[in-house]
Amino acid sequence: MPAVEGKYHTYARSVSDEDLKASRDHRAFGGFSLGSVTTWLEFCYDYDYIRYFLPMSGSSWYYGGYGDFQIEKNVDFIEQLVKDNDLDERGYFIYHAVGTKDGVKSQSIDMANEMLSRNETFTPDHYVFYQKDGGYHDFDAVREYLYNALPVFFEDIEIEEYYSKETPTADVLNDPAFGDYGRLIFPVNSGYMSGSTLGDLRLTWYNYIDPDKTVEICNYMKAHAESGDVIFYDIYSETEKKDDPAKNDTGLFFFKGDPGAKFAICNAGGGFAYVGAMHDSFPHALELSKKGYNAFALIYRPGWQTACEDLSRAVAFIFEHSEELEVDTGGYSLWGGSAGGRMADWVGTYGTEYFGEKAYPHPAAVIVNYTGLSEVTGYEPPTYSAVGTSDGIANWRTMKARLDAMSEMGIPTEFHSYTGLPHGFGLGTGTNAEGWINDAVAFWENNMI
Repeated sequence: MPAVEGKYHTYARSVSDEDLKASRDHRAFGGFSLGSVTTWLEFCYDYDYIRYFLPMSGSSWYYGGYGDFQIEKNVDFIEQLVKDNDLDERGYFIYHAVGTKDGVKSQSIDMANEMLSRNETFTPDHYVFYQKDGGYHDFDAVREYLYNALPVFFEDIEIEEYYSKETPTADVLNDPAFGDYGRLIFPVNSGYMSGSTLGDLRLTWYNYIDPDKTVEICNYMKAHAESGDVIFYDIYSETEKKDDPAKNDTGLFFFKGDPGAKFAICNAGGGFAYVGAMHDSFPHALELSKKGYNAFALIYRPGWQTACEDLSRAVAFIFEHSEELEVDTGGYSLWGGSAGGRMADWVGTYGTEYFGEKAYPHPAAVIVNYTGLSEVTGYEPPTYSAVGTSDGIANWRTMKARLDAMSEMGIPTEFHSYTGLPHGFGLGTGTNAEGWINDAVAFWENNMI
């Protein structure tokens, strides 16, 4: 469990003994043949950590062994274990299965009959026995057992939804779970947003805002904040913020991926007047985290110079805190749309030292979407770009010409234009651009150091 749950996203907050026990309701153990014997032993020893058990084609060998199954003695032990440890109240469920043509079916059937005879303890809420008609001791039977058992185990588990499309945005901004940084989830310059609920949110210069994604992001943030995860980091010290109060409106929202995975920083656009994170960086960061990458969404100060300074500081912060953040700093990427695309390109090209930080490695790739940047220095990182052909702000021909010039210089590039799309399509959900993020990830991966 520590090996798996220390790497992948599960319900356990950590791999500490306390947290593994606290998440037992979200964990199942199963095994076939001798693996079934192991499953029964897991129930006997690890019921504190596991709620659901799937022994397939085998009985408990806590006492005895093959040819000496001691069925009654084993069931006596299991029954007493249930009573002594209040498992009836704490909850457990055993889905026991075997095939009618399984060569070793007798031990399973004998054990099932003994357990079912004690129906005051092993009620249908805690124990069921399933026989596959014509089932052999093979994978076809196992596949059916898994197919039937897993929905039974986890049918009552639901991801809690704190917010809906009807939730007022003010309720999210003022939610105590987010502390002082809640006000940064939506644009600080509120004149660039409209709509009073998550479902009717609108942002200036943006199209195809997906209310379902807005709700998903807010619920993700709330769930992780409530569970004690750090989802927001200040990038400036208290002294720096006191000297420049505008720096109070900056920071990094963290969408954690796999421990030790590479990182990306996503930068929303907003014409350097505001930060449209809810449509143009939060969704990207969330999707990157689902792919296992550690993704950050930057909230920066308006103005191209200060925005690039903030992005450079964000890079510095992540490098300096890489151990705490559990990120691999090699081969990172910078992402951005519109103004955020310019930030990604400028910091990626000129380096963090150009914007007041010490020199850190340049990114392995930059993702520069729907922005009419035209200059080419020859020092640009590998660049991926996407834009709509009906974008009235960033002309697709200008973007393509720029990438063509970079390609002629030997810089890896990839360009996509989407017929009829306007400016600021975000993830492009429901449009002909949907899925572009997968292409961008593949481009990044091909250029990782």
